[in-house]
Amino acid sequence: MKPEDVVSAVKSSGLAGRGGAGFPAGMKWSFLPPDDGGPRYLVVNGDESEPGTCKDIPQIMANPHC
Repeated sequence: MKPEDVVSAVKSSGLAGRGGAGFPAGMKWSFLPPDDGGPRYLVVNGDESEPGTCKDIPQIMANPHC
């Protein structure tokens, strides 16, 4: 699949993000600029913002560079 086909499939699926707002994942992915051949970097916000849940920290600590 081409990247744009993946984004289209995710949009069609209605998949929501894991954040509290449930923002549509396909829409978020569609904001990425087109490939220009340069290096790409992914920055992940690991702030859970839900006091006491600690649902994401084990995954982040187990493999922070995945």
